[in-house]
Amino acid sequence: MMAQQIEEIKAGDFDASIARGTVLVDFWAPWCAPCLMQAPILEQVAQRMSDKVRVMKLNVEEDPSVADRYGIFSIPTMIIFKDGKPQRQLVGLHPTENLIDEIEKIAL
Repeated sequence: MMAQQIEEIKAGDFDASIARGTVLVDFWAPWCAPCLMQAPILEQVAQRMSDKVRVMKLNVEEDPSVADRYGIFSIPTMIIFKDGKPQRQLVGLHPTENLIDEIEKIAL
């Protein structure tokens, strides 16, 4: 179950969802063990950083076209977007503090 702060997005809503502000998108799949381990970390980030970033998840199984567009071959991959443009790509499992540090660099 996803935290209220984390929004699940689909390919059709993707561009509009990332168009403004700072957005962290988690590219994941339900069968991916590291993705499932990353989920509670993302919930913590979403709660602690709600004033600076929106956290969203995109299931690569349901919407592979967006993952293809950004050259995502491994999951979990998280991309931090600023006003629709990718700023930082993080591959693999990342702890809360690391994600917060990366967001703060971009969200200023």
